[in-house]
Amino acid sequence: MYPKIMIQQYKIIENCKKMVQMAKDNNIDYVMLVVKILAGHFDFVDKLAKTGISHIGDSRIQNLKKLMHIKLPKVLVRIPMISEANEVVQYADISLNSEIKTIKALNQAAKNQQKKHQIILMFDLGDLREGIYHSSSYLTEIDQMMELKHIEIVGIGTNLTCYGGLIPSKDVLMRLVKIKDKIEETYGIKLKYISGGNSSTVTLFGQDNIPKAINSLRLGESIFFGLETSFSTPIPGLNQDNFILEAQLIECQVKPSLPEGETSINSFGEKVSIEDQGLMKRGILAIGKQDVMFENITPIDSDIEIIGGSSDHLIVNLHDKDYQVGDILQFKLNYPSVLHLMNSDYVYKQS
Repeated sequence: MYPKIMIQQYKIIENCKKMVQMAKDNNIDYVMLVVKILAGHFDFVDKLAKTGISHIGDSRIQNLKKLMHIKLPKVLVRIPMISEANEVVQYADISLNSEIKTIKALNQAAKNQQKKHQIILMFDLGDLREGIYHSSSYLTEIDQMMELKHIEIVGIGTNLTCYGGLIPSKDVLMRLVKIKDKIEETYGIKLKYISGGNSSTVTLFGQDNIPKAINSLRLGESIFFGLETSFSTPIPGLNQDNFILEAQLIECQVKPSLPEGETSINSFGEKVSIEDQGLMKRGILAIGKQDVMFENITPIDSDIEIIGGSSDHLIVNLHDKDYQVGDILQFKLNYPSVLHLMNSDYVYKQS
């Protein structure tokens, strides 16, 4: 069935094993595997859970529900909504948090369920996504958290690169270490997890630039794509092309390359600039922008050129290649394209 995304699960499992070992070699004891890229299609997550990872995480409670059979601790890696507090406590062992109002709601939910919910308190070290800003007077809020009987602060963490592009460095991560030291000294506690970011921190592996106190990372892209995300470069020894899109040609005809007559905006409200290249062998594939944004996919056949499309159609220049209706074209994928394709009910998943 097409369109189809093919998942090379054995390559991803191999990546996971290697990343766990690389993390250990860099004093990272806790590798939290973030599986949100799979969008709940978890047919081989059981195998990933046996690669040496310590936790399994997702950004959606709906997906964590599907992972309850796996014995590893589950982590909600997106800041919870107050409206989902009950489900967070029910399905996540740990959640990442930054707002006292939300933490109080989690405390009440945990009380109702006769549980103690663990949290990793997030700090914004300058990337400007989630977290208490590192230079703020954060102890005032932690004072309130320490009074909550059904909440346990088990660690602190940060996110880097995902929004502001802040590159991990020893100086940046030392901001988190100083926060750790201050919290432990003030409250006489020992924080179990000091989570120094995501796959962007992998760029520091082997450089002795990760402070010794950092003992946890939340890894997704480095395992699923074999890339560190500070500069999007391949990690030596890891597999990169672990996801391939296949789509079927539904039309293959020679047509002019330039629309005939006056043009306006397309179905997405865009004014498209089209170059007159004369007659063109044009192919249409049965996949569209509701499934994936075309700039995030690359034809494996380098002679094929993506020239546009609509919500249900992808139009390509086939040049002089001998493709026919019914043929299957393959595309390389990046992180955003896989995220969209895995969330599309109209794209078949094969692993």
